[in-house]
Formats: sequence, C-alpha cells, structure tokens
Amino acid sequence: MKVALIVIGKTDEEYLTQGVGVFENRLKHYLPYEQIVIPALKNTKGLSLFEQKKKEGGLLLKSLLPADHLILLDEKGKEYTSVELANYFQKKMNAGIKRLVFVVGGPYGFSDEVYARANAQLALSKMTFSHQMIRLFFVEQVYRAMTILKNEQYHNQ
Repeated sequence: MKVALIVIGKTDEEYLTQGVGVFENRLKHYLPYEQIVIPALKNTKGLSLFEQKKKEGGLLLKSLLPADHLILLDEKGKEYTSVELANYFQKKMNAGIKRLVFVVGGPYGFSDEVYARANAQLALSKMTFSHQMIRLFFVEQVYRAMTILKNEQYHNQ
C-alpha cells in the first residue's frame, strides 16, 4: 500500500521542512510514501471563501486516482490513539487498498465536492494547528504507526 499526503501550498518554515524530511526518510523502510503539493491559489482577493474552497477542491480532486481511498484531515473527523491509528493502517493494508490518500485542506477547509468524495475524516487533535505543522505531525504519526505494527521500540506504552 502506498500512502500519500496532499497539501495546499508549500511549507514556508525550514524547521518544519527538515522535520517532515526526517520522518519521510524513515518511512521509506516501511512503505511507499509521497507528499503532493498543490500550489496555493493566487489572486484570491476577489474570491469569496466559498469560491476559494471550490477552486482548491477542484485541484485536489484532479490529483486523485479513481481507486484512491481518500481521508480528509479535518477537525470534525474521528480521533485515534497512535495504536488505534496503527490498527487502522493495518486494516487498510489487509483490505488491499493500493493508495491511501490523506489531505490537508487550505486555510478555509474543504469544498462540498471534496467532502462528498472522501471515504473518511480523521482529526489529529481537538486543538487547532497550522496547516504547515499538521504535515509534520501527520508524517510522524504514520511513522509511529509503522513502528507499532513492526513491534519496534519507537512508541512507548
């Protein structure tokens, strides 16, 4: 199974880019992983929030393959412990899913079309984090899930 993370806009902070890179390199030992960056919208002053979400949503949907299993990283989503997330990944691997795609939306969330296409929603926390920080937290949790499944020492319980 391949895991992909789709994000809107590049990561501006070097420390976050470095942190994400550390965990992406570690993940290579467990499964194929890729981050897909959709360029941030330009000239949005004349657009309403609805129009911005719709445009971003169209770009997100174009980056998907028909068989992708799409999970939105959304504050209204289901929360998991790290062990539960590891078990979730195991179930998806056992189900034969070829590409499990997670998406961090833009600053205003997702369009109705993206919600309609999604297979699930996942919340990483009840707290709000910047869209750039979520990238680091997410990739670390995927790495943690893989070490849990392999019964390795990274996760303490």
